[in-house]
Amino acid sequence: MARKRFVVPLTVAGSDPSGGAGLQADLKVFLRYGLSGAAVCTATTVQSPTGMAAVNPVAAPIVTAQLATLLRDMRPAAVKVGLLGSGDTVRAVARALLPLSRRGVPIVVDPVLTAGDGTRLLPKADVPLLQRHLFPLATLVTPNLAEAAELAGVDEDRVRGKTDDVVRTLLRSGCRNVLVKGGHMDSDEAVDVLGVRSGELVLFSAARVPRRTNVHGTGCALSAAITALLAVGRSLEDAVQGGKAFVTAAIEGAQTIGRGSRQLDFLTKLE
Repeated sequence: MARKRFVVPLTVAGSDPSGGAGLQADLKVFLRYGLSGAAVCTATTVQSPTGMAAVNPVAAPIVTAQLATLLRDMRPAAVKVGLLGSGDTVRAVARALLPLSRRGVPIVVDPVLTAGDGTRLLPKADVPLLQRHLFPLATLVTPNLAEAAELAGVDEDRVRGKTDDVVRTLLRSGCRNVLVKGGHMDSDEAVDVLGVRSGELVLFSAARVPRRTNVHGTGCALSAAITALLAVGRSLEDAVQGGKAFVTAAIEGAQTIGRGSRQLDFLTKLE
């Protein structure tokens, strides 16, 4: 009898000591879907629910060594990429993931450019390297409003008013599929727009959860949930729909753990 393959998603991301975002949140999401994930750390951060104090990128050769050692011994079922911190790290991660992309392993890139409080996480000069080296390898790229605006070279009002056009611009720039997240839009519905290479656009809508205080790590959790669902063989549209439902429920159950942003309910019930 053939031995059943153990499904392991991989996150390549920064560390968040609060556990609300970054690789800690990714691993929580993976586990919520019944998957024991692997993690490669790209940066350490000094932060709490109140905000970001400092970001310390891990040197690119160390990131390369982590990935090389891990991937010699295992093949992840899917990969999520978050905070990278420098152009050298972007190149290192792209080199390591290229063979996986060629083999059809799903890769979800969450282009983390700034923190919620505005702290710059990837230098602006290195953003073109992300677009040139990593986006073409990705099954899906998941920018929020501000990230989509920067990547497309437009202002945020353009993303709000002409989201479809911005999605198509990002597809033309090299993304295979792109999901512009609607959590920061100004509407009663949180509408995410998925653009696929064929040119088709698919809308995913959920009622906006009333805000008391900000919730930390929603983008990380969404991309991690999509990665987990792709790892177990779900289609892209199903994975996006399932990930959005999970994050919406996790926002509804978010709890205060400090004096700042609330933390998602990572134990929320799955549909």
